[in-house]
Amino acid sequence: MASTGMQIFGFVLALLGIMGAMVATLLPNWKVSADVGSNIITAISQMQGLWMDCTWYSTGMFSCTLKYSVLSLPAYLQTARTTMVLCCVMAAMGLCLASLGLKCTRWGGGRRSKRHAAIASGGCFVAAGFLCLVPASWFTNEVITNFLDSNVPESNKFEPGGAVYVAFVSAGFLFVGGSIFCMSCSGKRHGPQDLILLPPPDKLLLQQQQQQQLLQQELQHQYCSLSPLDNKTGYSLQDYV
Repeated sequence: MASTGMQIFGFVLALLGIMGAMVATLLPNWKVSADVGSNIITAISQMQGLWMDCTWYSTGMFSCTLKYSVLSLPAYLQTARTTMVLCCVMAAMGLCLASLGLKCTRWGGGRRSKRHAAIASGGCFVAAGFLCLVPASWFTNEVITNFLDSNVPESNKFEPGGAVYVAFVSAGFLFVGGSIFCMSCSGKRHGPQDLILLPPPDKLLLQQQQQQQLLQQELQHQYCSLSPLDNKTGYSLQDYV
């Protein structure tokens, strides 16, 4: 029961992780304009994400521009795009396998197949967490490096946005969820490895009665087939008179 509860807890964490990874991938605020120096009171606030750049004007207008060209993007942004998409795909595969490996479900086969599915789902979650952690760390490093660079004007300095923090938290959820699934089935199991599904009692009784009837018919058939043979090969008193 405790192992089942831990699996459910890990499944919930992994579900939160994949939801957070998808939200972080789509959010446009991976980095936001920094309020430093003379730029503290500014009429424009800029945000840059993986897929679009958005600008918030002092008049209340909000406009976004999609990044259509992939080759013109820097390497860290291209890597962040690719790894975040792979993270979402890997986490989705982990959720499908986890639904088969949960001990509280009836689908997924026997105990041994459920164990293998749970371990595979844990591996997918851990891999997805790693794929989510890499772009968040690289992106944060690039933003901080440019912020500390004295050659960059203050108007072009940015700081990590909310999407980066969402990515870090999602990676942690995926790591913890995957570890729980891997550890919940890592121990050795004693007894039968596969779950034997028994029919209901009424069907079991009916099957036993049918088997008894078939056995009686078979014995009666054998007796009837042997009786004429015994009559032919048996000894008669008339043969010696």
